[in-house]
Amino acid sequence: MAVDSPAKLHPFEERPNKTLLFLSIPVLFSMIAEPVTGLVDTAFVAKIGAESLASLGIGTMIFSSIFWVFGFLGVGTQTEVSHALGKGDMERASSLCWLAVAISIVLGIVLAVCLLPLLGYISNIMGADGDVQILAVDYMKYRLIGAPAVLVTLSCFGSLRGYQDMRTQLYVAVGMNLINVFLDWGLVFGHGPFPQLGVGGAALASSISQWIGAFWAVSVVKKNYGFNLGFSLSDARRLFSIGGDMFIRSGGVCLFLLLCTRFATKAGADSGAAHQAIRQFFVSLALFLDAFAISGQSLVGYFMGSANRVLARKVAVLVCQWSFCTGIFLTLAMYFGQEPVSWLLVPPEAAAVFGPAWLAVTFLQPVNALSFATDGIHLGTGDFHYLRNAMLIAVGISSGLLLVVDYYKPEHMLLWIWIIAGIWTSIRAILGMIRIWPGIGQAPLSLSN
Repeated sequence: MAVDSPAKLHPFEERPNKTLLFLSIPVLFSMIAEPVTGLVDTAFVAKIGAESLASLGIGTMIFSSIFWVFGFLGVGTQTEVSHALGKGDMERASSLCWLAVAISIVLGIVLAVCLLPLLGYISNIMGADGDVQILAVDYMKYRLIGAPAVLVTLSCFGSLRGYQDMRTQLYVAVGMNLINVFLDWGLVFGHGPFPQLGVGGAALASSISQWIGAFWAVSVVKKNYGFNLGFSLSDARRLFSIGGDMFIRSGGVCLFLLLCTRFATKAGADSGAAHQAIRQFFVSLALFLDAFAISGQSLVGYFMGSANRVLARKVAVLVCQWSFCTGIFLTLAMYFGQEPVSWLLVPPEAAAVFGPAWLAVTFLQPVNALSFATDGIHLGTGDFHYLRNAMLIAVGISSGLLLVVDYYKPEHMLLWIWIIAGIWTSIRAILGMIRIWPGIGQAPLSLSN
């Protein structure tokens, strides 16, 4: 559903629930495509052994963290494009897309060049040594090849979401990830004409598919929304201002999740392997829950651009309601799906530490859903400063608890790590909700503002 002009009645005004679902379902499937590929990576590498799986956990955690830090390219572009559409400024909406692509290319190249000599040091910080460290460095070298492509794709997806064009990104994401799965099959085990590269093959498969996806996304944006290099310096400053807040916020997320991975890895290979399986599933669920948040961000942004706070608040209510119900459904699905997930993703020697931590994540999902819902709402309003500060509060409290647990090293270390992750996401949900209801501080959605 692409929106071209605010002149006519927006579909949300007549059919709010249907419109939200119409936008969210394609987002949901496009978001599922990526973690399903990650789960396939995990399943393939798990067949090689615990050391390979632990190294995959470190490598994916590092790169997920890096790309989250640069997530402002997609998030900021989505918000700015949706605001421009709400104001009827089609020229600026188009130019913002290409500004984000240009920034992505430059940052992607700089990122790859700067990280290459630091990979051994980074893996060591993450608690890896011996074979695990060697395999983790091998994985990350191959992933660096695709770094610019990942950032370009993020920017294009943000542009498409800003236009409320959710289906195109679904086609690109599914196609890209199907290619990735096929290349995994060949490059991890050496099937057909492909060399056997093990965990490095999983990384190379990701990089190749990411470049294919980047070219595909750029061509779609150019065809559907034009090619416009007339972006202004003020727009660039605005994106980098958003980037500053999102960099700090995403950096906080990455710091906390990296600490979780580090302490799990320090607890032993079995704990590290079980943590990788749960973390991969947790990230998968996060992307699943983001479907309503992303759609809400575009709708809220559009109505904020057209200065209609009443409808923006209505979007907020529906996004929270649908997200919370989805969280309850996920809790039930995870509770009854524990054994199949353990069989598929966890080496037999790590199964004992996996079960208790899995249950902790299972019952976290309804609150987790609200944390994502409110994030999307505040991103749509452009309330980036508040999101930054709320995340810093959550990360500060939760990281302190992690350090305490690591100091005392209690039994069931992995379980404690995921209990603290639950505290982290609960703080985010509470701070997100009170910004809307009752609307603390200079809340953008407050009708008095």
